[in-house]
Amino acid sequence: QVPLVESGGGLVQAGGSLRLSCAKSGRTFSRATMAWFRQAPGKEREFVAAVSWSGLSTNYADSVKGRFTISRDNAKDTVNLQINRLKPEDTAVYYCAAKPEGSIYSQFYDYWGQGIQVTVSS
Repeated sequence: QVPLVESGGGLVQAGGSLRLSCAKSGRTFSRATMAWFRQAPGKEREFVAAVSWSGLSTNYADSVKGRFTISRDNAKDTVNLQINRLKPEDTAVYYCAAKPEGSIYSQFYDYWGQGIQVTVSS
């Protein structure tokens, strides 16, 4: 197992910003494609964003382009998701995911965090 621990969630007003972080620890693989997914109440989990192990390539869901930014710090083994101009429909449990170096366009991942709640009030 590759422990993934999310942090930074919470309650925020619409229009505000939030920064989620995911720390990858324990037994790790040297190169990991990392991603964020989310699951809103009553809905299926959906892809949000992914970043290559180098950090140079990213992929975003159309619904978040322009508002979400994924980044990573390999020295700290963390991946971040900056969320701006939050909307009530962004309310969801956000999950960090990882897989040994693979395509940022494939939504299949091997390891998952426990998830963290983000609630946006209108």
